[in-house]
Amino acid sequence: MELHQRIVSAPVDFGAIRSEFGLASEYPAEAVSDARDAVDAFAGTRADRTDIEFVTIDPPGAMDLDQALRLERTATGFTLHYAIADVGAVIMPGSALARESESRGQTFYLPDSAVPLHPTVLSEDAASLLPGQNRPAALWTIELDEHAVPQSFSVTRAMVRSRERFDYARVQADADAGTLHPSLVALPEFGRLRIEAGLDQGAISLRLPAQDVVRHGDEWRLELEPRTAADDWNEQVSLLTGMCAARIMLEHNGAPIGLLRTMPPPAQSAIDSMRRTAAALGVAWPADVPVGRLLAGLDANTPAALVLMSEATSLLRGAGYTILADLDDPGADKLTHSAIGAPYAHVTAPLRRLADRFVTEICLAHCAGTEVPQWVIDGLGPAVETLRRTDAVASKVDRACVDLTEATVLAPRVGSEFSALVLREANGSRPAEIFVAQPPVLGRCEGRPPEGQRVPVRLTVADPGKRIITFDYVS
Repeated sequence: MELHQRIVSAPVDFGAIRSEFGLASEYPAEAVSDARDAVDAFAGTRADRTDIEFVTIDPPGAMDLDQALRLERTATGFTLHYAIADVGAVIMPGSALARESESRGQTFYLPDSAVPLHPTVLSEDAASLLPGQNRPAALWTIELDEHAVPQSFSVTRAMVRSRERFDYARVQADADAGTLHPSLVALPEFGRLRIEAGLDQGAISLRLPAQDVVRHGDEWRLELEPRTAADDWNEQVSLLTGMCAARIMLEHNGAPIGLLRTMPPPAQSAIDSMRRTAAALGVAWPADVPVGRLLAGLDANTPAALVLMSEATSLLRGAGYTILADLDDPGADKLTHSAIGAPYAHVTAPLRRLADRFVTEICLAHCAGTEVPQWVIDGLGPAVETLRRTDAVASKVDRACVDLTEATVLAPRVGSEFSALVLREANGSRPAEIFVAQPPVLGRCEGRPPEGQRVPVRLTVADPGKRIITFDYVS
């Protein structure tokens, strides 16, 4: 019985997925010209903060660097300086570049290349926070107490200069060796405190295996996406800034102007179902322990944890965008992102996501005591429609790329047996969901295998044309 498979790769053509979802890889010439000729609309008025030793943390090879940070430990807590690429300053409202980016909504990442929100001459060069380059930025300054709870925060336009770029593996290695860059020395403590603060306010974080399609010469293979503690620490910087942005918009005196990323509270029936699963798996779950605390306390490498985290995905549904001016009854449940446990806004990735440019402009205006630009007010509604449409497409594109790679890589293995963990048992006509570790695939399985158990399964279908794989339980 062939339960342990070697890592396999295969040639995969992602062009059909681009065509299927209408992803235009070429940027219109007029918009590219706008990007090439872009100038800083606020040149000469910015604070010069090139004295701050900013660094960036991004995936290896990334060139669209939205964020640079400097985190300092102080006598009373922490000071975070967080520079975000100032895209709003280099895109002229109403220009061909503005119209095209407002139609695209976001960057789509496929394994072989990206379909960018902005021309690469802007997103990977002139506006990117590349090391050694002076760049216009929206500079966030957040003062936190010893528990990493924000005490004050603001954002202003500044000129900044990143000193060095890191990837997550390098930051983790430096943290383990005690050799972190001075701008990052406080990051591990800050990250742990912010994670704890999030759990206190009901945050839910899932640590499910994430599939990654990786180039291997001229072929592609599936790997588990590496996730380090450094990923989690850096994520907390972005989450904190998004929560501060939400508070700036919500606490502003005057007509409500703002855009939040929201998610409704989980349905009680979904929580009850998850409690029944935990009981069946022998996982103790005291009545006063919230979901986020339970999941955070589990060993993510155990079958029970993977099953519960898989089921917990049903708690995190309904994410959307909320325009403050559209709310007749701005109750807390309509303003909060339940996975974060607080109001939250997208504000830290303007090179890759449309919402962030609009939210940044609103926060800059509120902090400066000036009027929000009219193009922002007029454009919020259309921007949200674009974001809703493209979020749905992005999710489908990601899944399609993984499905195609799974089916292509596994096509020669039809009839082979694998060891699988059953994440969800079959329910009615819905087949069971399983995770095969080698190669890492998520698939459906016929035959009602027992939930939470490792079982042998046989691959019966691997169809690249339909992007489908199916296994049968070998009882």
